[in-house]
Amino acid sequence: MSRILVAEDDPHILRVISLWLTRQGHEVLEARNGVAALEVLRAAVEAGPAPAGGGAIEVLITDVNMPQMDGLALIEHCVELPAPPGGIVVLTNRWDHGAIRDRLAKWGVHVLPKPFSPIGLAELVGRLTSAAGAAGRAMESEA
Repeated sequence: MSRILVAEDDPHILRVISLWLTRQGHEVLEARNGVAALEVLRAAVEAGPAPAGGGAIEVLITDVNMPQMDGLALIEHCVELPAPPGGIVVLTNRWDHGAIRDRLAKWGVHVLPKPFSPIGLAELVGRLTSAAGAAGRAMESEA
């Protein structure tokens, strides 16, 4: 089971994403804005490895346009954490999603324009979590 953080200010979209990912067996944490999401990410880093009531966030899914801190600023803070999420997905209904993709490419961020397919998002998250799991197992075997 992977820990996924979803930062989305639209309650309907947040619920749809959470339901789809929970049905795929993921633990989903929710935040309504970038400030709240950054607090969850920092708390996960401080908690250390799972399973003792915490652990790393494997994937961050964030909207771009949110109150208090937008998704782009959230990502810029997130990648500076000692243990950032292994995968980041940005959802946006902005017309300039190509420019957003270019701006975030250096961090391997996936940009999905809204409306998005919940099935497609769940498949992307599955690929990101399986890639992160394989990388973690490889690092453990090298130790």
